[in-house]
Amino acid sequence: MTDSPTAPAPDDAALREAMNRVRTEVGKAVVGQDGTVTGLLIALLARGHVLLEGVPGVAKTLLVRTLSTALGLDTRRIQFTPDLMPGDVSGSLVYDARTGEFEFREGPVFTHIVLADEINRTPPKTQAALLEAMEERQVSTDGVTRPLPDPFMVAATQNPIEHEGTYTLPEAQLDRFLLKLVVSLPARDAELAVLRRHAAGFDPRDLGAAGVRTAVTADEIRAAQHAAASVSVSDAVLGYVVDLAQATRRSPSVQLGVSPRASTALLATAKAWAWLGGYPAITPDHVQTMLVPTWRHRIRLRPDAELEGVSVDAVLGSVVQQTRVPI
Repeated sequence: MTDSPTAPAPDDAALREAMNRVRTEVGKAVVGQDGTVTGLLIALLARGHVLLEGVPGVAKTLLVRTLSTALGLDTRRIQFTPDLMPGDVSGSLVYDARTGEFEFREGPVFTHIVLADEINRTPPKTQAALLEAMEERQVSTDGVTRPLPDPFMVAATQNPIEHEGTYTLPEAQLDRFLLKLVVSLPARDAELAVLRRHAAGFDPRDLGAAGVRTAVTADEIRAAQHAAASVSVSDAVLGYVVDLAQATRRSPSVQLGVSPRASTALLATAKAWAWLGGYPAITPDHVQTMLVPTWRHRIRLRPDAELEGVSVDAVLGSVVQQTRVPI
């Protein structure tokens, strides 16, 4: 008996075309957030997680739901509240009266894409329930380790304006996010397009009616992740990443610069961005493009700099300008 034939593995061009189709599908439901969509795809390709920061009403939740549909992946939403318990996130042991034994009930983290809505509204103990899942891609309960689905990504949201009743994310948790994307208010043309869609009957709860279709398979996503990780990098560009990292530690406005983990994160996001653009190797331009979203949540400004209104993004922009670019 012979083995059944298997489908040939898609080449880089086909994978890239499929991932770019995802952006087109998301655009059928979400307007004016192209940069955020690209950032989410880069995080997925780099096997990382995303912190979405924006005021209410800028389509953060709709964006993640639409992306999940276009990727053909399961998604679950966790509304973080002050009374949310760790077991409500990761799952817990429940006594079964019929069998007289405890059985594990999976929490909402057991899915491909977790939408952690308003993550800063729950106490640190519950926030920490995501730590192992985000870093190790597994959940351990009662001495048993349970793997999470592959691919797996956490997309967490937080409101940058309202701080009453919130808990600041600890440094250890912030460092688990590969990217921090700022979801801005749309420009006038984009907001007008949103209103036109709603006037024509668009229902954000019915993505099928909006024409959003699945553009890739889970196998293609995993193949694209492997391809992105395989993008080459020269020693000169590696040195450039290190020089940028050390420059953050010397900045007079910075109390705590980026760590070596942040350098590896920037390398991963630059590789994913280069692969999406069809480049066989990353360039300094790719590093510069990904530096701010990859590092903006990983440095801490000095209190006097914050009082003077200095922004993290401005400091990182200055770091890029003052660091020599390899030829």
